[in-house]
Amino acid sequence: MLSKRIIAIAQGRALLPRNRAGAVALSRGWSVASTSARVAQFHSSKLLQAETIKVPQMAESISEGTLKTWHKQPGDPVEADEEVATIETDKIDVSVNAPSAGTITELLAGEEDTVAVGQDLFRFEPGEAGAAAAPKEGVPETKEPKPEKEAEAKIEPKEQPVEKAPPPPPPPAREGGEAKKEIKEAPKAAPPSKPKEAAKEIEVAPPRVAGARTETHVKMSRMRLRIAERLKESQNAAASLTTFNEIDMSSLIDFRKKYKEEVLKTQGVKLGFMSPFAKACCLALKEIPGANASIEGDSIVYRDYVDLSVAVATPKGLVTPVVRNADSMNFVEIEKEIAALGRKARDGKLTLEDMAGGTFTMCVFPPRCFLLPTHSDLNLFRLFSSNGGVFGSLYGTPIINVPQAAVLGMHTIKERAVVVNGQIVIRPIMVVALTYDHRLLDGREAVTFLVKIRDYLEDPRRMLLV
Repeated sequence: MLSKRIIAIAQGRALLPRNRAGAVALSRGWSVASTSARVAQFHSSKLLQAETIKVPQMAESISEGTLKTWHKQPGDPVEADEEVATIETDKIDVSVNAPSAGTITELLAGEEDTVAVGQDLFRFEPGEAGAAAAPKEGVPETKEPKPEKEAEAKIEPKEQPVEKAPPPPPPPAREGGEAKKEIKEAPKAAPPSKPKEAAKEIEVAPPRVAGARTETHVKMSRMRLRIAERLKESQNAAASLTTFNEIDMSSLIDFRKKYKEEVLKTQGVKLGFMSPFAKACCLALKEIPGANASIEGDSIVYRDYVDLSVAVATPKGLVTPVVRNADSMNFVEIEKEIAALGRKARDGKLTLEDMAGGTFTMCVFPPRCFLLPTHSDLNLFRLFSSNGGVFGSLYGTPIINVPQAAVLGMHTIKERAVVVNGQIVIRPIMVVALTYDHRLLDGREAVTFLVKIRDYLEDPRRMLLV
């Protein structure tokens, strides 16, 4: 309880003491008041009602998902907007964050459970995470000396007999020997648990025997199931046909070597081969609009813009983030956008908006090269031109990303002997493939489209004349 004088001072009805003794007493009174206030605040925070967090809205077409990971457990403190759980859907991974700082009190679903939008997910108690630690440190201050005194009292009787019995040396030695044995026996008591654990591991995962025929069943992820569904849908819906061509990459490689350092210094981005390919596709799509169209019911939809889908392989499956209005971008802008999308794909932060739409797709074989950690700039063609296509494929037939009309597949660059002006020379050659929907594109248009891309890339200066 506070003294009447302190209460009067707080209410402004008394003057502060001028002498030193009064000031010390007053300061002690305020310290008691602040401690009481902290304790009261702590107890009041416990009275707050725990909040129940539900599964958030993920997208219009997504009504449920699989709870993949709990990042927090009951009793763990969380900060505002800190990730608590991850829900896997057939398109993206959705993070469930804490609405404010507090403590997790209960988990209402288990990992690998199917959770629906609006379902109760976990409960947490709002409040500062470190608020509970402060009063605990201040309350036991008066209790700390008591255990120390009790400990000293317990130690003293043990030390006194040792000091009083120095004449008989054998007994202390035996006691010491026994103590040492006890000390040595203490760590030996733990090892027995290890064989039990090893036995459990052997029971769960028996050692493989040479020639054994074992099978392991792993549940498919929602994204993998969706990818399989979409690929089969493409095969069933589109009248797919593939045409091939070869591109001499000499001019493009020289172009990049000449300007890559300047672009890096002035623009802060590494100039790769993705931007010239993307720009060449945009120009060719303007000339062959059927490759940028799609079928909706009984009509064909033609577009005067290009939203370029770029196939990127992630650890969970293949995704196609979209570069919006790629036809209005230059080389540097395209490189920056593809690099940003690649980083988001690698970190698992792609949203539905990043992958929605798309009018034409570019696919690199193998697309997993996008996520190599040693190529953070995501210009995977640097790998092809400098490494001989260690991870590359010579030929492949990409699958159309329905409802789009076509997809361009790019392969590894290999040095090959070719005839130029009647002479045999060594040139870096890339094979490109165009898979198109024969319902929209005839063979003449598809071949013309691929030839135009070849002409633009074999002489990049042509793109400035269009």
